Amino acid sequence: MAETESQLAAVQAKLGAKVIETLHPQGDDVVLLDRGGLRESFRLLKQDFDFDFLSDITAVDYWQEREPRFEVVYQIFSRARRARLRIRVPVPENDPAVESLVPLWRGASFLEREVWDLFGIRFIDHPDLRRVLLYDEFVGHPLRKDYPVNLTQPRVPERTVNGTFVDERSRNKLLRLKKSLGSKL
Repeated sequence: MAETESQLAAVQAKLGAKVIETLHPQGDDVVLLDRGGLRESFRLLKQDFDFDFLSDITAVDYWQEREPRFEVVYQIFSRARRARLRIRVPVPENDPAVESLVPLWRGASFLEREVWDLFGIRFIDHPDLRRVLLYDEFVGHPLRKDYPVNLTQPRVPERTVNGTFVDERSRNKLLRLKKSLGSKL
């Protein structure tokens, strides 16, 4: 318990006014962090507290429950200290954007793309912010609580994907199968 309190106190001291609140629900260390200068705050956490592993990024939609409407939630881990920290960043509905953490952790790329795709929260300076789970013509962001459940999405024609390893492997396997069946016929 004392180590947890000292970690939260040290983070509070280091980040100062950027920390909105520190919490310790159900034994988890949680910091509510202002979105201004977010990348710099994470750089300090990574550098000074050895939080070297970003394990997850997700979001929460508090539609009609509270303001700001969204929170982006980060899970970081220090392998050397075996310590976890959850960072929650409030994001307003009228400007749903936070800084990208890809310059600090390359693995943040797909996690941020997923949050963009499903919640519509933009990541400023992301190198390739595009849909990762849904197709390009999909309208809206389906994990927002105000997304209509009966919305019909535009139909798109089936697309061929050429040049990928999976396609080449499948094509070669099919050719081998045809060749082996042809000799038995």
